[in-house]
Amino acid sequence: MEVMKILNNTADLDKMFYSNNSYRAWIGLSRDNWRWSLSDPSFYKPGETEFRRWNVGEPNVGYSNNACTGMRPDGLWFDDSCKLGIFPVCADIKGSNVTFVIIPSPITWTKAQSYCRALYTDLASVRNMTENQKVQALTAGGNLVWIGLFRDSWKWSDGSNSSFSFWKNGQPDNNNGNKACVAADFSQSGAWEDWPCDMERAFICFGPVVSKKVMKVKFENKKNLDLNDSAVMEAMLKQLKQKLRAQGLDDNIKLSWRKQADGKVFHKEDKKTNKRRRKREEL
Repeated sequence: MEVMKILNNTADLDKMFYSNNSYRAWIGLSRDNWRWSLSDPSFYKPGETEFRRWNVGEPNVGYSNNACTGMRPDGLWFDDSCKLGIFPVCADIKGSNVTFVIIPSPITWTKAQSYCRALYTDLASVRNMTENQKVQALTAGGNLVWIGLFRDSWKWSDGSNSSFSFWKNGQPDNNNGNKACVAADFSQSGAWEDWPCDMERAFICFGPVVSKKVMKVKFENKKNLDLNDSAVMEAMLKQLKQKLRAQGLDDNIKLSWRKQADGKVFHKEDKKTNKRRRKREEL
């Protein structure tokens, strides 16, 4: 939601009014497959995000591509509508220790996700057979339980696994086949809608945070070079970058010279003026 607040503050609606579907801009979300509610990649060892214990004939995904995963008392998994009310299993993660907690109140998968995130860490991720047996032990009463695997059918273009969503009521409506992309409607706080990917929209890009600093430098020109010569300035930039890199600064740092009002970068220092200035400061 912090990102959505930034986007809402940034969006200029006056520049987005161009059609009947104005005030909308593409974001980087399109269709995907099964994934875990707990998306932190550091939580999973290689191959653990792909662990599955489906029952025969599962998953059968008959819920407009939006399906959630539960576990049966025999430890096998099934998929069903996320609106089904069954007991959730939360994961309480403290360092490398994972504790599974069953909540004895039947609720929908979405409400279970919110509940587990508020009071524990998240809905249970089942990474291997050992964890599957631990969750199965909680179903001893013959109950079906929710775990954290879901088919939201959406993915982010940068490959991130965030399970955050901000859909408008009634969205996604899945009326666009398998080629659907997501736009934020900034006339309604940036709430999301799915649209055919070949529609023309404004769009939002993102990248690393860039900061800019201005520094004044002083050179002793013993060789009487023309410091405003483009080749000389380029050579000095390379030397400065090497020195900054040696001090541990990022290799991606970009340096450039700033021209002054007369179009020049460098001016010869007026020593007389500087002497008079220093005398005034001493007084």
